Amino acid sequence: MRWDAQAISPRRGPALGDNSVSVPSGAAPASDALLPLVGLVRSVSTPEFSGVTFHEVTAKSVLNKVASGSQMPFEWTINPYRGCSHACVYCFARKSHTYLEFDAGHDFDSQVIVKINAAEVLRKELSKPAWGHHHVALGTNTDPYQRAEGRYQLMPGIIRALAESGTPFSVLTKGTLLSRDIPLLKHASSQVSVDVGISLAMTDESLAAVIEPGTPAPRARLRLILRLRDAGLSCGVMAMPILPWLTDSDDALESLFAALSAAGATGVTAGALYLRPGTREWFMQWLSAHHPALVEKYKGLYGRGAYVSDEYKTWLTGRIKYFKARHGFTGSSGFSHRRATARKEAAVAHPTAGQAKLF
Repeated sequence: MRWDAQAISPRRGPALGDNSVSVPSGAAPASDALLPLVGLVRSVSTPEFSGVTFHEVTAKSVLNKVASGSQMPFEWTINPYRGCSHACVYCFARKSHTYLEFDAGHDFDSQVIVKINAAEVLRKELSKPAWGHHHVALGTNTDPYQRAEGRYQLMPGIIRALAESGTPFSVLTKGTLLSRDIPLLKHASSQVSVDVGISLAMTDESLAAVIEPGTPAPRARLRLILRLRDAGLSCGVMAMPILPWLTDSDDALESLFAALSAAGATGVTAGALYLRPGTREWFMQWLSAHHPALVEKYKGLYGRGAYVSDEYKTWLTGRIKYFKARHGFTGSSGFSHRRATARKEAAVAHPTAGQAKLF
C-alpha cells in the first residue's frame, strides 16, 4: 500500500503558519497537540507502522546547541526525529515530548516528529563562516535509526553533510538500520573523526521484548557490532540502563559482558537506570503491571529522586568493574559522545574556528 495514500492530515501550501488540520471521515482524529506544531506539512499513518503517526515537519534549524553549564559530554546535537517507536519504557528522553504538548508515555512511542528537510537545512548551517566544526552528537535524545529511518532515509544526507564540511560526529543507536550506512560511515571516517556506539544493556530476549518492544533484539544488535568491527570501524557500547533486580545479577552481567566481548566491542560504558520525571511515572506503571513485587523496592532505592542510592551505585560500579576486567575491557572507555576531545580536534583542523562567533 502506497505511503502517500495514507496521509491523514494533508496540508495546504508550505504549511508554515497554517495550523488547520483536516482528517478524512472515519479516520482517527489527530491529537490536539498537533495543532500548534510549527512547520507541520502532513501527518501520516500506515499499516506498516501500526499505531504510529508520523508528523512531517520542515525545520528551520537542525543543529542544537547544548545549554551552557550542561554536564553532557557534547556541545552540539542533531535529532532528525522527536519521539521514538522503539518504545523503551525506561527512555530518559520521554519528558522532552511534553514540550510539544504530547504526553511522555504513549504519545512518545506513537507520535513521531520527522524533520523531513534535515539534511538540506544542516548543509546550510554547516556552511556558515561562524561554524567552528565542533563535534556533533546524534542519538542523544531519540534514536536516529528507529524504524522510520527506513522510510525517510534522513541519515545518509546528514552523514554526508557532516563529513564533507569537516565536522566530526558520533552516533548512538539501538537500530540495526545503521548497517545500511556502514559503507557511508567508513568513508566519512576517512574525512573526519567518527564514533559509533550501540546501545545494549541486556541479553535477555524475553525481557527486552517487553521493556524495549520496538527495538531489534539483543542478538541482532550483537551482530551489528560484529559487522561494524568487520568493516574496520570502532564500536563502543552504551550498556545503560542496568535495571535493579532485573538485569543486575551476576548471571545477567556475565552474559552481557561476555557477549559484548565476543562481538568485538571496543569498550563498554555501563550504569544504573535513571528515572527522571516523565520517565519515572511511565516506568513505574510498567513495573507495577509486570513486576509488582519490585515496586516498593524501587521506591526505596530511588526515593523521590532520579538516581539510585549511593550504596547501590557503589555496589553496581564494583560489579561492572569486575565483569569489564573479566572480559578484557580493562582501561577501555566505552562509548561516549566526546566533548573535550572534539574541541581539541576542531582547533587543530580549523585553527580559526575558536575565534569565530557561533551563530
